[in-house]
Amino acid sequence: NKRNKLAPKQAEAWENFSKTVFQAGALDEKTKQLIAVAVAHVTQCPYCIRGHVPLALKKGATQEEIMEAIWVAAEMRAGGASAHSMIAIDAMDE
Repeated sequence: NKRNKLAPKQAEAWENFSKTVFQAGALDEKTKQLIAVAVAHVTQCPYCIRGHVPLALKKGATQEEIMEAIWVAAEMRAGGASAHSMIAIDAMDE
């Protein structure tokens, strides 16, 4: 693709980095893909969602596991907003 042609060294480094990150280690490949799906939702990356959902399924994740991972990510995102409300409260009290 054009991006790879314009920056071949960076593209190769990125591909190697990605392959290394998603290899089984302390976490198995399925778990890593479930994390990727969850993070893709909170970072609002449609490309990432479309790429990692099929990979999660291929690595053995069920549809239910994928949906549960998405809900965990959604709760964490909402929890962050709730926690940050303390900054607003502090600002009100200044």
